Amino acid sequence: MGGNLLMNKTCLVSLVVFTVLLFYVSTLSAGENTVMVAGFNSGKMKDGAPVGWKLDDKKGTPDLELGKEDGKYTLHLKSDSESSFGIKKDIKLKKGEYPFLNWKWKVCKLPVGGDVRKSDTDDQAIQIYIAFRETGWPAKLKTPVIGYIWSNECPRETMVTSSQPFAGKVRYIVIRDKNDKLGDWHTEKRNIYEDFRKLFPDIDGGTPRDVKGIAFFINSQHTKSEAESYIYDVYFSED
Repeated sequence: MGGNLLMNKTCLVSLVVFTVLLFYVSTLSAGENTVMVAGFNSGKMKDGAPVGWKLDDKKGTPDLELGKEDGKYTLHLKSDSESSFGIKKDIKLKKGEYPFLNWKWKVCKLPVGGDVRKSDTDDQAIQIYIAFRETGWPAKLKTPVIGYIWSNECPRETMVTSSQPFAGKVRYIVIRDKNDKLGDWHTEKRNIYEDFRKLFPDIDGGTPRDVKGIAFFINSQHTKSEAESYIYDVYFSED
């Protein structure tokens, strides 16, 4: 009986150890397969932006905060008739690594008449920018940038070059538009290198380049209206 009890205890300990190891390996694999960009583990802000990010205040007064929704911290952005701003940070990925960009976003208010195809109506409630290694100097004018946007008037899946002056290397894909339901969370996934090939055939035949940065923006100054959006759970993945 004592031998059976000892055997049972040994088996139980082995099972616990195996379960812990399996959990550890699964967690490690998940970490290796993804690169978190914006998990927002707390509501801490520094210099007007979430910790680890830099505020890019282009025009007007920035209105952004980290708030909890369903137990998770999300970035809340609001723009008025005079404002254009966002947050950005460096992130280094070699071309071909972690090809998929994943994120969740929600728009509560679209800028009235916003249309990326025209410079005087180029407003969006939320924009995600991926910056790639520059093709020359000056870097500001030679950096290929993909913008994933929630537009108003411009239809979904439209691909367009920025209408703003000296922004020929900024090219957009409309992910959602005014026909998508406001106030609901939407989950997105894009292969950034496939999108690069489609948007930049003029750069080495569309050959992807290293990723060097990411940014989230909102603006409604062109249309003199307002916009409001949320974003969180942004990460790169292998599949």
